Amino acid sequence: MYNYYARTNMNPPNVVSFARGDVTGDRVPDHVYLTGIMTPGSPFIQQITLVVQDGRSGVLTSVPLRENAGYNPVVFLGDFTGNGVDDILISITTGGSSGIMYHYIYSFVDNTPQLLFDFNVYNEQYQYEVTYQDDYKVEVVSIINNLKYIIVISTKGSEYLNEIYDENGKLKSPITGFVNPLSGLYPVDFDSNNRYELLAYQKIAGRYNADSLGYVLNTLAWSDNRFVLQNQYVAIFGY
Repeated sequence: MYNYYARTNMNPPNVVSFARGDVTGDRVPDHVYLTGIMTPGSPFIQQITLVVQDGRSGVLTSVPLRENAGYNPVVFLGDFTGNGVDDILISITTGGSSGIMYHYIYSFVDNTPQLLFDFNVYNEQYQYEVTYQDDYKVEVVSIINNLKYIIVISTKGSEYLNEIYDENGKLKSPITGFVNPLSGLYPVDFDSNNRYELLAYQKIAGRYNADSLGYVLNTLAWSDNRFVLQNQYVAIFGY
């Protein structure tokens, strides 16, 4: 028998995450797996694939992921749409210094995979402008809802501030920061109604990625066949 993995010097796929719940809508629990190719001597996993085994028929359905390599892939089952059937949330850590993560949500009703949430689409939709201002302030503008936030950075320390401001608190030169793509997407049942919303984290950075100023927190809820922005907050570090 031909062994593809032996010929290519690759390990066969392993189950890297597992959950059990009714995702097909027939009220019979199904088995939901993430499989992947392990990297010898490393936690890095490649070719991460969603596999659903129908609890009634035993039939296996595989769904390849567009971004399918990273660390610590995790599958979570919960109802995000309110139809009483579990959806499938997939989270994969990229391992980069910025803490960016990949997230997908699939519906699997009637054994038909439907992509409900794609982190790439979210990152394209949720854009921000970060601008340093006089008097030790940073303005953060969320473009999608045209909201503005002001972060006071006067507690950053004299060494940091003296590089940016003169003795009168005026900017020495224009400085812009940025907001990272998704660094976390968490299911939260805010209303305690057995229907999950999403809490999305995005780090606000100043002159470089390690210069953290806080986080944008967006809560998303399913409405009109898509996830829409429900609430938005900016969280800052205490001192």
